[in-house]
Amino acid sequence: MAITRRTFLKRAALSGVTAAVVLSGTEKAAAQMSPHQEYATIIDLTKCDGCSHLDTPACVSACRSKNQPRFPQPEKPIGDYWPQPFHEDWSDKQQIIDRLTPYNWTYVQHLEVEHQGRKVRVHIPRRCMHCDNPPCSGLCPFGVIDNTPEGAVVIDTDMCFGGAKCRDVCPWGIPQRQAGVGLYKKVAPKFAGGGVMYKCDMCIDLIQEGKEPACVAACPNQAITLGTKEEMRAYAHRWADENQGHIYGDLENGGTATFYLSQIPFENIDQAIKEQENDGKPGRPSMEVGINNPLDEPGNMAKAFAIAPVAGVLAAGLSVYKIMQGEEQHEDSEA
Repeated sequence: MAITRRTFLKRAALSGVTAAVVLSGTEKAAAQMSPHQEYATIIDLTKCDGCSHLDTPACVSACRSKNQPRFPQPEKPIGDYWPQPFHEDWSDKQQIIDRLTPYNWTYVQHLEVEHQGRKVRVHIPRRCMHCDNPPCSGLCPFGVIDNTPEGAVVIDTDMCFGGAKCRDVCPWGIPQRQAGVGLYKKVAPKFAGGGVMYKCDMCIDLIQEGKEPACVAACPNQAITLGTKEEMRAYAHRWADENQGHIYGDLENGGTATFYLSQIPFENIDQAIKEQENDGKPGRPSMEVGINNPLDEPGNMAKAFAIAPVAGVLAAGLSVYKIMQGEEQHEDSEA
């Protein structure tokens, strides 16, 4: 069955109410499922040496190798994001490893940090924090970002339209966009989205198989470890007490599944990041201590409510598209 844009939009408009009921039912069903184990990672900055003996840090190499089959392959030429006269294309810069990109989901930030009157070298693996209450999931107009029972925050790249609201609302600006790929090319190539958003998914597929994420398994110094959320939190607080150290990620944005440990205050680390990267350079996140969920701010919450009606229509459209895909596969099998 051929799926035209007109057919898709027509069915989406006619089935908005039905889709809303389906989505509501899905949420209730998920709530009744048996509980899964929730995981978290600890990143110990006292153990990370940045793999200075390697051209590429081991965690970065492992992440790229594991996820390379999922890297975007855009169709060219790539159109701009109507009505804006630009688009984001990293396909010719896939070798970049010193920032987050659609082809580089983790990187190691090398810093010189002022501490107790001297400069200290610090290496920080950076990637998605996997928030307990992710604003990206709450604000995504397409409803394609899931906070899994295992603690990972995952983007459904098959259904993402690349609107980049997730990056706008993320306290760290983590997700990165690649144009010229994704569902918008089939549905509304000139009017919706602009590609697909990509980021670390905590190797959720490996965790569900009882395995460690690629970065954890690859780290030669065991600077990155995985465990249950409560075990990792308890260990982080014991370590901080015993070493007069500091934790980042336990309270930030209401809590995350990533706990950084450091003997240097994170206020100092954040200042060094801002000085090095000119305060908020894209793809190189800050480490602002105590940063809040943007949706807790009244002005941003108002924006979320303003987007909500659009999100409902788009969710309905995605529901219809999935149904249509099922019909097409069924008819193909009958043929």
